[in-house]
Amino acid sequence: MSAAADLELPEQTAAERVRSLLAQAVSLSLTTDGQDYDLIGMHSVGSKGQITLHPQPDTPLAAQIAAAPRGTLAALLDFTDIAPTALRDRVRARVTISGWLAPADDGSLRLDLARVTLRTPTGTHEVGLDEYALAEADPLAVEEAAMLTHLADAHDDMVVDLLLRSGSRLPYGVQRTLPLAVDRYGITLRCEYREGHCDLRLLFPATARDAVHAGEQVRRLLTLPPPSPNCDHRHRGWSSVKG
Repeated sequence: MSAAADLELPEQTAAERVRSLLAQAVSLSLTTDGQDYDLIGMHSVGSKGQITLHPQPDTPLAAQIAAAPRGTLAALLDFTDIAPTALRDRVRARVTISGWLAPADDGSLRLDLARVTLRTPTGTHEVGLDEYALAEADPLAVEEAAMLTHLADAHDDMVVDLLLRSGSRLPYGVQRTLPLAVDRYGITLRCEYREGHCDLRLLFPATARDAVHAGEQVRRLLTLPPPSPNCDHRHRGWSSVKG
């Protein structure tokens, strides 16, 4: 398949990818002036992507905000998208969001956004703030981890059958295959070699509405004639490896 055809495959936009990651995330890394924090279960995301932190009143972060000039604090938030399955290289994406933290009326901290950046193994994408606010998370985002781990743990035969649908397009030497990602458009398998990997994306016959419908689409994939999959050897992870 040509590079031009690869680009035409339906997939989430960068903004949707960011919103999907935030919908899944339970933790983040926060960097302020001279301080680093790892926050678990201490943030929420609004319908337009508004990020709110909920520190306890007696924490160092709350004290730093209270002492900040003009009541605001420059902040950098980092979210990491980790594949739920036991892959060799599990980092799928990273999102960095910068802005200013300011106290809200209820004691929480709101983030006034300045910049949103998505980094994936294929490149870096700057996401416009309007695009970010208008985007929605993929309908499978919240349940994706459970879907992938269930497929890997209880249906490894289906993973093998999906792999076989690639036919001669998949180069010789695959040592292990696990589900990497699933969204409303399709499922992606990680094919690991002795050195390196490639990601094999199979499109659903129909766009999935929810997790149940996505399961139906996976089963339909196994009953249809093999399509032309996208086995993209540019998806090499975060380090340079040989294919």
